[in-house]
Amino acid sequence: MRKRNTELLKDVITQVLRQNKLDRPLNEKHIIDAWPEVLGHNINQYTTSLIINKRVLYVTLSSSVLRHDLFMSKDQIRDSLNKYVGADIIKDLVFR
Repeated sequence: MRKRNTELLKDVITQVLRQNKLDRPLNEKHIIDAWPEVLGHNINQYTTSLIINKRVLYVTLSSSVLRHDLFMSKDQIRDSLNKYVGADIIKDLVFR
């Protein structure tokens, strides 16, 4: 006989990740992977590194003009990245 208290595999995996406190590092990795998709290929060409530390995304850029432009819309970028991942992972962006 089959048990009636079945759960979706997705829900079980999510629960295990939360219990072991692995959901945040996984989502941080998703944020870094989402950068080229959310901001596009052109901006990604000028991006030299992406690091997340204490919910702050540090973005190193090779163009000072682009750095200024992205700084002006950093709240929109933060919201777009968090929305793409589906969780509130980063609270601020710092452009270097």
